[in-house]
Amino acid sequence: MTDMTYTRLGNSGLIVSRMCFGTMTFNHGSEWIPGVAKVGQDEATEMVHHALDAGVNFFDTADGYSNGESEDIFGKALGKRRNEAVICTKLGFRQTDQIGDAGLNRTHVLRQIDGSLNRMGIDHIDLLVLHKTDFTTPMEETLAALQTAVEHGKVRYVGVSNWPAWHMARAVQYQRDHRMTPFVAGQYLYNLVARDIEDDVLPMMAEMGSGLMAWSPLAGGLLSGKYDPEKLEDGDGRLSEGGDFLGIDTGTARTMIETLAGIAKAHDAHPATVALAWVLSQDPGHSVIFGASKMGHVDAALAAPGMTLSTDQIAALSDIAPPARRYPHWFDTMMTDEINTKLLS
Repeated sequence: MTDMTYTRLGNSGLIVSRMCFGTMTFNHGSEWIPGVAKVGQDEATEMVHHALDAGVNFFDTADGYSNGESEDIFGKALGKRRNEAVICTKLGFRQTDQIGDAGLNRTHVLRQIDGSLNRMGIDHIDLLVLHKTDFTTPMEETLAALQTAVEHGKVRYVGVSNWPAWHMARAVQYQRDHRMTPFVAGQYLYNLVARDIEDDVLPMMAEMGSGLMAWSPLAGGLLSGKYDPEKLEDGDGRLSEGGDFLGIDTGTARTMIETLAGIAKAHDAHPATVALAWVLSQDPGHSVIFGASKMGHVDAALAAPGMTLSTDQIAALSDIAPPARRYPHWFDTMMTDEINTKLLS
């Protein structure tokens, strides 16, 4: 019996586990992001099967992870269990120095889809996500290329990652107007100390029918408790190798880590499990992308769906690093009509 929980991905009929196994750590030995990509084929295969057996059916990779090695390793690891998995892969980052071998132009999009299919040894991609924006290519061209891939049976569903809210909303409306397959997923940075998307992106996705796939839910490992915020270089992992891309205030980080440790102790669990459970608690439609370089990391993540945080525990964590209230959001709140709001509540 598994404690895994599931959700529909946005406004679609695709049912996915709320824990999504991210394969960014899979690597054949190439030098790519020190401290992250260090899991070889044998260990990756063990992890993938362990996750499947625990009820995970959602897996995330990308053509840019270790120059495609992640896709290759994942495809081999999945093997004959392909029908048990919902496979998400991403494209958009530069592959070579050749002109045009990057971004979201039609040629690159269709070429990379074929490349991903070949590397993973599959005949279709369940969810194709645009990994980044590309303002050198007309949006309409990119959306037409995605529609071609869908109509040819190479892609089932589509989504985006790291797009501004206005850009994604504009794209979804264009897809609706032209009867195209709409974006049903958005991969965005979201964790206890990085909550920028709460103002614009999350409300937009709820309105446009897209589900969140939260990446870096542990803030690069910071929220696992294995780092001293003031001495990241002494840790063992991405942040110790100079991978601190969030720049979290050390005081805030220390308070968060200590609070996570206290709640974890009360649950007899790992701090990472608590941090992941917090993301899951924010919305029943959220899914969380977790990575792993050790089997213990997989187990800590798999425990998150079965953890129920109390209202007080959620509040204690949420109050430490709330997102700054920016204009016009604070103005909207201040100017809310109290009478009508009360009548309609």
